[in-house]
Amino acid sequence: MPSASGAAARSPGVNGEDLLVVRGLSVSYGESRVLFDVSLAVKPRQIVACVGRNGAGKTTLLRSIAGFLKSVSGSVIGGGASLVGLKPYDVARMGIKYIPQDKKVFSDLTVRENLELGSYTSGDYDWDRVTGYFPKLKQLMERKAGYLSGGERQMLMIGRALLGSPKLLLVDEPTEGLAPSVVAQLQEVFRELSKKTALVIVEQNLSLVCAISDKVYAIKEGHVVTEISDEESIKANVCEQYL
Repeated sequence: MPSASGAAARSPGVNGEDLLVVRGLSVSYGESRVLFDVSLAVKPRQIVACVGRNGAGKTTLLRSIAGFLKSVSGSVIGGGASLVGLKPYDVARMGIKYIPQDKKVFSDLTVRENLELGSYTSGDYDWDRVTGYFPKLKQLMERKAGYLSGGERQMLMIGRALLGSPKLLLVDEPTEGLAPSVVAQLQEVFRELSKKTALVIVEQNLSLVCAISDKVYAIKEGHVVTEISDEESIKANVCEQYL
């Protein structure tokens, strides 16, 4: 397993293989610093997990990459272009989609209407691809999203984000509060998605993390304390010490 000090000292460089590079990123809420010199890198079709205790800064990291939060310092390079200072919709247009933890959908609209909004913004009306990953959504098209279960809402949020064929999905706590059967389905969906799309997943479910991740970053009190990229080291007993 890589040492914490060695991993924290490394700073990913930009190269032709990197889809996303975060380097020396620091973020504050008012006077309170939340992230300190965070660096990470993601390659195409790679699943990268971020683990750590609640309040470690994982959600702040995703929101900063997606353009919802301004950084104090550091750089975020996506597809060879700087994302710093861009609006969230501009980041999304560059093929980087953020799926938040809150599972919020347009409750008064049907599943169909939620997807129509995603299609309107992306210009992608290929819903067959979405329902290929989530067949249940095809059965729920006329149901108002406010009546969906937590798992069904998560499917809808991921499905909506897939419109436009993003290069990278930033997924925040996708399995929180979901039934084991839904978690198992999401695990398979993430594996399938990674054949075409890279994912950065913030997740507490270490079984899921260890089953699908190519690389794991452990975050503690706003710092990346280790990077685990060796397949043999991506084990629950290794990751759990950071939770």
